[in-house]
Amino acid sequence: MALPAPTPRLSARALVSDAEFSAFLTTILSNNSGMDTATGSRILEQALAFVATAASRPGTVMVPSRVVDEGWHTLLLHTGAYYRLCAGFGNFVHHIPEAPDVTRFSQAAIDRTVTLIAAAGYVVDLALWRAPDDQPVPVAAKCQHSDDSGPIVIIPKPKPAG
Repeated sequence: MALPAPTPRLSARALVSDAEFSAFLTTILSNNSGMDTATGSRILEQALAFVATAASRPGTVMVPSRVVDEGWHTLLLHTGAYYRLCAGFGNFVHHIPEAPDVTRFSQAAIDRTVTLIAAAGYVVDLALWRAPDDQPVPVAAKCQHSDDSGPIVIIPKPKPAG
């Protein structure tokens, strides 16, 4: 798959503080016994790029791969940092849980998602965006969010009370 060349290249890693990145990475590694730090960091960076792109494009259907979903689940567990990340792009990327079902996989949905992430200026690690039966990285997440009817909902940032 040929991706558009992002201009300029944005660092998804720079979207969060060092302390937040470290906390997220610790969660990924503790949930995935034997995973090395470099792989966990790659997953986390792709999840950050996924959320940033989705939050900045309300109404656009995007889905994570099973591997990137592991990183997204980690972000969701750190609710304060996740909220701040989404708020920085003006919208909240809500996750609606679904039972694991590999039949929901759609290569077209994955291709659309990685194209949007690349167009947003982030580097896409294509090795982490493969089909559920072609995963180079085993992860704890068993979700497959690829049904275009959408488990992912972009919600405009809540207005402060007052």
